[in-house]
Amino acid sequence: MTDYLLAFDQGTTSSRAIVFDAAGHRLGAGQEEFKQHFPRDGWVEHDPEDLWETSLRSYHMALQEAALRPQDIRAIGISNQRETTLIWNRSTGRPIYNAIVWQDRRTALCCQEMSERLQQQGKSQIISEKTGLLLDPYFSASKMRWILDHVHGAQAAAEAGELAFGTVDSFLLWRLTGGRSHCTDATNASRTLLFNIHTQCWDEELLTLFNIPTSLLPTVLDSAADFGVSDPAILGAAIPITGIAGDQQAAAFGQCCFEPGMAKSTYGTGCFLLLNTGDKALQSENRLLTTIAYRLHGKVTYALEGSIFMAGATMQWLRDGLRLFKDAAETEQLAQQTDHNMHVIFVPAFTGLGAPYWDADARGAIFGLTRDTGIKELVTAALLSVCYQTRDLQRAMEADGVRPDTLRVDGGMARNDFVLQNLANLLDCRVDRPRITETTALGVACLAGLQCGVYDSLETIARQWQLDKSFSPQKDNAWREERYALWQDAVNRTRSKLVC
Repeated sequence: MTDYLLAFDQGTTSSRAIVFDAAGHRLGAGQEEFKQHFPRDGWVEHDPEDLWETSLRSYHMALQEAALRPQDIRAIGISNQRETTLIWNRSTGRPIYNAIVWQDRRTALCCQEMSERLQQQGKSQIISEKTGLLLDPYFSASKMRWILDHVHGAQAAAEAGELAFGTVDSFLLWRLTGGRSHCTDATNASRTLLFNIHTQCWDEELLTLFNIPTSLLPTVLDSAADFGVSDPAILGAAIPITGIAGDQQAAAFGQCCFEPGMAKSTYGTGCFLLLNTGDKALQSENRLLTTIAYRLHGKVTYALEGSIFMAGATMQWLRDGLRLFKDAAETEQLAQQTDHNMHVIFVPAFTGLGAPYWDADARGAIFGLTRDTGIKELVTAALLSVCYQTRDLQRAMEADGVRPDTLRVDGGMARNDFVLQNLANLLDCRVDRPRITETTALGVACLAGLQCGVYDSLETIARQWQLDKSFSPQKDNAWREERYALWQDAVNRTRSKLVC
């Protein structure tokens, strides 16, 4: 029996598949970007068939590079862009509408109106108390409601049990198993606004609030569980699927943040800072999220999370929209050539502001432009915006009584030394980059390996984590406060009047 594990890492801008051995070494990978759809201001969609087809092609590329056959794979893990919402026909497997992406803000007014009704009824805390989340378009429930309201006959079909809802993990699982498995894991369920993170069940009161038929919903399992077996006609072999986790939780698992107080920050399309709080669901007083880090053997480990909508996506906009550079690898050199005391501030609120502001109507802006401002200054300001936003999250966590002394980082931007050094400077804490920065794929591969017997414990997995480079603060507090004050002033000028 082999110990090769394959991870499907279905992200916001690309799909990847990576083959790992039991030691966590990458043996082969495939990756393919897909088209982003922006039908209106604030709307973001994906064609579900793009998600599926790019995932399949990435799978075949990964096997080819690893020189392995499908039957050589011991087990599969699935990691996914969270909150992105799909509803499909159970008979045909075809989605009834495009996938509505987590960044999408079309339901902002709906959420605002519902919030006002709950406040009038004296139930303003019902959602945060049950789910650990805020009533925001970011999460899945209002996106589900929009699809059911706007696709002809969808509500009736849902009530008749003809439709299935899923985040991307559930959709891929359904397709991989030939429609035989409609499941998700606790981490993904916890991002829907419909799952009670304390009782670990779909919540009847919340389902009634959003008018969501129970028959739509997937079965919720542990993050390491027997989710099903792939259809040999699809992947070339019957491969057990034994791990599923939302991308940020998978990254925390891949970073081995198994002890309370350990924290990671992923710099992909967005930026997501998760801090392990153990078996305590810490309720934030500063608009952070309480979420599930992972669930194993029915036992829940919770986390405190700060979510930022635009990190790598900002750099993608500069590359593809403004064509300021051809490859993200160029940005570090551009930043190193820039006067680090420049006062250009870039607030990338393209689809609103996430934590701790939660301002769906804020929009992006650039401040401090002069005749000296050029490409390298804009690029540098965009890179620094990621550091400033992480500082926002750190301050909110500090106000909630927790502060990581060390931050483990990953994602595409974690390869940029300029970003990580400025992150350490602004946070006044050590920033550690692991040797393997593809921790999302690694984390879900480890979950799959834990279930199928490749690993016998979390301790075994933790021993595999290796440091690549550590960054320590090189600036004093006066510098830190001066720079952060510029950022705060810029953010205040971009925020919507409704929230301000």
